[in-house]
Amino acid sequence: MANVVIFDICLMLILSCVESCFIPTSLLVLVPQTIPAGYEITKVEFSGCDTKSLHFTVRDPSFTVMSNGLVVAARPVTVATTGRTFSVWAQDNTGPESEMEVHLVHNTMQERERENTGKGLLKRSKRRWSPPPINILENDKGPFPRQIETIVSNSAVKYKHVYYNISGSGYNEEPVGVFSMDPNTGMLFVHKPVDREEFASFTLKTRVFDRTTNMETDLPLEFGIVVDDMNDNKPEFQNTLQFTVFEQSKTGTVVGKVNATDRDQEGTQHVKIRYSLLSGLGLFSINPQTGVISTVTNTLDREVQDKHMVTVQIKDMDGAPNGLLSTGTATISLTDINDNPPTFTKTSYKVNVRENEAEKLVLKIPVEDKDLINTPNWISKFVITKGNENGNFRIESDPKTNEGLLYISKPLNYEVIKNIRLEITAQNEAELSGTIAQWLHIPVDVTVDDVDEGPEFTAPTVHFYVKENVPNGTLIGRYTAVDPETKSSDGIKYYKTIDPGSWINVDRNTGELRVANTIDRESKFVQDGIYNITMKAVDASSRTGTGTVIIQVEDINDHVPVLPTHEMILCVKEGELGSVLVVAEDLDQIPLSSPFSFNLPEDQNDKWSVTRFNDTAATLQLVKSLYTGKYEVSLDVRDTQGFGKIQTVKVKICQCSDGDCLIKPFSVSLGALALLAMLLPLALLLLLCILLVFFCVTKAETKDLEDMGDGGGILLKSNTEAPGEEVDSSLINIPTIGVGPAVKGSVKGSVLASSEWVGNKSSSTIGVANTQENRLYKSGVVSTDMQDIYSAGQYNSQYATQQFNGGHLLGTSMVFDNTHLVQDSDPALLHTWQTNGYYIGQKLAYLGTEEDGRYADDIIHSYGFEGVGSAAGSVGCCSDIGEDNLDFLNTLGPKFKTLAGICTKT
Repeated sequence: MANVVIFDICLMLILSCVESCFIPTSLLVLVPQTIPAGYEITKVEFSGCDTKSLHFTVRDPSFTVMSNGLVVAARPVTVATTGRTFSVWAQDNTGPESEMEVHLVHNTMQERERENTGKGLLKRSKRRWSPPPINILENDKGPFPRQIETIVSNSAVKYKHVYYNISGSGYNEEPVGVFSMDPNTGMLFVHKPVDREEFASFTLKTRVFDRTTNMETDLPLEFGIVVDDMNDNKPEFQNTLQFTVFEQSKTGTVVGKVNATDRDQEGTQHVKIRYSLLSGLGLFSINPQTGVISTVTNTLDREVQDKHMVTVQIKDMDGAPNGLLSTGTATISLTDINDNPPTFTKTSYKVNVRENEAEKLVLKIPVEDKDLINTPNWISKFVITKGNENGNFRIESDPKTNEGLLYISKPLNYEVIKNIRLEITAQNEAELSGTIAQWLHIPVDVTVDDVDEGPEFTAPTVHFYVKENVPNGTLIGRYTAVDPETKSSDGIKYYKTIDPGSWINVDRNTGELRVANTIDRESKFVQDGIYNITMKAVDASSRTGTGTVIIQVEDINDHVPVLPTHEMILCVKEGELGSVLVVAEDLDQIPLSSPFSFNLPEDQNDKWSVTRFNDTAATLQLVKSLYTGKYEVSLDVRDTQGFGKIQTVKVKICQCSDGDCLIKPFSVSLGALALLAMLLPLALLLLLCILLVFFCVTKAETKDLEDMGDGGGILLKSNTEAPGEEVDSSLINIPTIGVGPAVKGSVKGSVLASSEWVGNKSSSTIGVANTQENRLYKSGVVSTDMQDIYSAGQYNSQYATQQFNGGHLLGTSMVFDNTHLVQDSDPALLHTWQTNGYYIGQKLAYLGTEEDGRYADDIIHSYGFEGVGSAAGSVGCCSDIGEDNLDFLNTLGPKFKTLAGICTKT
């Protein structure tokens, strides 16, 4: 095997070093219109050929080719205006035969331009020189410069001395310097190899000039140079070689397609690629023309090998020995199918369970699966195929371990069954495919262990039939339990645990069930005629068992048909006697209810008639027209057994719109409260106007006080460090503090018997009427000795009861009732007035007993005191500072500038 591989590698290296024999694919040759015999037409250029074995052939008998590639006319040949074409073939021992098409074009110019001279004379047009077709070989190895073709203008015959120049791509445009032209002879040269994959063609423009005049002697000519392709590019893979195919696929299944490209010229052998496999031939094949990879076997097994690495070769020249090649490795991955069923690690299992246990895990069953993990082909699914007819077991799959988990879903009874044999089958989520294997199964032997358990009722449920409304104490039946081990009922007590309507009594010793309360089939506790209770049996060891009693309540005719109590609408229609549909309802069941019978009493027959509509309804029809309004119609309704009564149907006859009665228009009248509510805002507005007029009339009259010289700063100075604001006396509201005559303590010894004081007759001065927060305070204020009034025991009681029982304003004739103040005032507000009144009274008495200086002295010390030990002294000293130096104030900072302005005399 190693020798074969080495031989293949050596062969590839040898073939890669061999160059294919190449000649141009086409060649255009400029020839005379008539070619004489022996005329040398052209010489075939070749590259990479074995000169010893190379030979040329031509199949046109008018031409022959020499061994050196020279093409000669064998006989005279006339070239038509459309040209003539023949082929030259070249072949050596290294490869297949190559073809070159030779296109012959004669150089005779045609007269194409005709000019009218006015008399119909013809003028010979200027003849244009023919464009030469030029081909060059890609990657030509030289030597350079190599002659390509001579460009000749017909004007050279007329103008003996001409010169040529060229321009365009390959000369003075990119790529620069590829071509040049001899200006004297018009010979075109190539100076270096050209890569066709970069520049497939060139376009040049040639001009011809007279050397004497430097004038153009002919029109400019554009001609093209075509680069003939050489097989110099290896084919390349277009995309990654990654493929997938299902394992166990049939022979011939398509795996994927290899795509390759070649940069050489399209439509030639250079780009014709042949595909082949160098490895994996026993498993896969590839189409040599399309590159499609297919399987050649149906035994691909992912569990044996999940990936296959295959070497792909692509070679141009249709796989010829001289073709260029590339190789790549294709990765073919096998996709898993469910061709392996899960297998058990054991052949059988045994397990013990206790009776009466439920929802308990009793066994874990591991399995193995060769398929791809965590896929539907690997995930297990377990089924209990035998032994679980009663549904006592269930089995699930563990999503993490893929094990089977066996649970007890319903309790087992040792007294009923002691051993169970289960058969468990392991499957997958996906069905098996690509294999003849079947799902596997194993036996599981379950042994039930006995447990000392409580009593069991003779049946899990028992049915009894009872008619509703049977008398209390009626025996319904017995529901008893036995001990599972002894099969005896001795010592077992019975209780009811659920009895929604408390309708049943249970005898604790015997299990008898008797009616305790009225059983009503139409009760909410009865569903579809069934009433359930739950019973409990308790043995001597306090173990319990439960059972259900299902009581089927049989219906009796204990309800009469009932008519609706709501008002029914009968719409009046012109020319018609209206009717209403009366529907009755009976809570009893058929045949104790419908069909109903409907009848009218005799006194109703002259106005109404009744007609059966269906089993539960009747039509109540007017016999004659009645006025609109409300009517009560008696109707006798009975069930099939004649059980019923006469009932009243309320009917309203009215004009209707869309089935509803039209509402009659009605008038609206205002009651006393409504009128009062409308007049009250007007009364409040009038009162507001009166109060406004009153305040305007009692506007404060200012009385100037005599300036005594030492009291100018009393009202202006304050405890701020700037000139104070004037106190607005209108902000001080003073209540009555006494009703006695003026006594001592008046300011400056005078009694305030009149209302003339600073701000009197205003809303805030002494001796006026005052309104505050919608509470009317009428007060007369006198200056009196307040020590007597505000003595102990009189402040809170006498002020409110004795001092305000009545009074008058001093200096006026207004009489008022102070009980309104006491009854309607806010206690907290009244207390504030009392406190302020007491303080002001004492202050007036104090100031009035001293000399005139008392006013200023008191007020200054009251506001200007700055505490004990102040180095600055009292602020009051500033008013009597004299001519002392105050420069020290400049060092106290900006906060004391205002104080300095106050204290400095102007």
